[in-house]
Amino acid sequence: MMTKKSLLFLLFLNSVALAQQKATVALNAIRPGNATVRSETTIDRTIQQSSGRKMTLLECEEAFRKNNLSLLAQQYDISQAEADVIQARIWELPQLEVAVNAYDPQNKKAFHVGGSKDASISQLLYLGGKKKNEVEFAKSNVELSKLQFSQLLASLRAQLRTTFYSLYFEQHKLADINVQLDYLNSLLTAYKEEGKKGNVSLRDQVRLQTMAIDLSNEKTSANNSIIAMQQQLRVLLSNQEDVLPNLSDAEADRELAIKPAISMDKIFDLALENNADYQFALKTAESSQLFTKWQKSLNTPDINLGIEYSQNGGTFHNELNLKAAIPLPLWKQNKGNIIKAKYAEEEAKKNIEVQRQLLESQIRANYQSWENQYKQYFAITADDLHNIASVYDGVFSNFRKGNISLVEFSDFMDSYRISILKLYDMKKEIILNAEQLNYLAQTPIFNSSHVN
Repeated sequence: MMTKKSLLFLLFLNSVALAQQKATVALNAIRPGNATVRSETTIDRTIQQSSGRKMTLLECEEAFRKNNLSLLAQQYDISQAEADVIQARIWELPQLEVAVNAYDPQNKKAFHVGGSKDASISQLLYLGGKKKNEVEFAKSNVELSKLQFSQLLASLRAQLRTTFYSLYFEQHKLADINVQLDYLNSLLTAYKEEGKKGNVSLRDQVRLQTMAIDLSNEKTSANNSIIAMQQQLRVLLSNQEDVLPNLSDAEADRELAIKPAISMDKIFDLALENNADYQFALKTAESSQLFTKWQKSLNTPDINLGIEYSQNGGTFHNELNLKAAIPLPLWKQNKGNIIKAKYAEEEAKKNIEVQRQLLESQIRANYQSWENQYKQYFAITADDLHNIASVYDGVFSNFRKGNISLVEFSDFMDSYRISILKLYDMKKEIILNAEQLNYLAQTPIFNSSHVN
């Protein structure tokens, strides 16, 4: 009968090469500062075999600008605001009045038009600059619509970029999990076969089964995350085909190592100049002032001027008269709207400070988060990862020889798996925090020909 030790030796003799290749692949993939072009690995091949269209980030952004339906729809709001300016410039139409005789009681004739005709034409003239104020307010709404478009563009573009990078790292995590799970499942299958023969204990078999279940759960979680990201990309690109990020490990390493060329305070200054949300708050305050000015001018009465002709209805025969009509300003008919406009103006001023504080806190938090993640990740040296790989190989070798128990082996494998996946998450968080800073400042803070 085959002993447990000989069983393990045969199992690992057939699979140690795969396991060692997996260790090298995972550690190379997360090595800090590694900008060399690596040969095709098991993980690379796994990702390339996925169905979908390979696209670079720049290709995704180009497709996004051309096809995104939300952007296309938002552009119509700008056109509508411009149409409001056209409408604001239009004056009331002149008014023509004609009066003819309906019944002549003296001559007992109906529609005795020849003896009595009156006609007048009049035009409403706006006073107090209200028409000019209305046009200026309409123009400010055009600027607000353009800023809303800029807000949407920046927000969706940031979402596209962060989803692209998140998908890249999630696919690598999934490929690494698949390599580990394939090996663990093959080992579990062998244990089950030998368990039927009584060569291994059920406890060891259950321990391996538990490890496989944990990995399967992580695989399901990674798959669900990828599905959600692909759904986001399909909406952003208006394309039903899955996207495979065309980003090499060398490019990812270069982006990961980039530091901002300016201080946090300078980033905040640039955000105040360029951030569409903050600029929208400023323009809203300006628009509120124009609205208040327009509402105040509405209290000024308008005058209606006209010329009137009367055949026999006046003092003179065929007389031509000048007429004017103006409301009596006995009270301010627009008082309530003016009060409301002033409150809106004050609210807009407060929102500027709110937006400023929010922007400053977001920049500070993202900068500190990026800095912490960057320092933590690059504190890990190539020697550290080499040592991990050496220990990994040593554990496999000793387990194969029967020098360590399955409990010790599984504990180490759990720790190793968690560490590798966390390193992927660290890389992702560094790039996502950098992207968020780019978005908040709406300026390429992290200067890279590939990133920006």
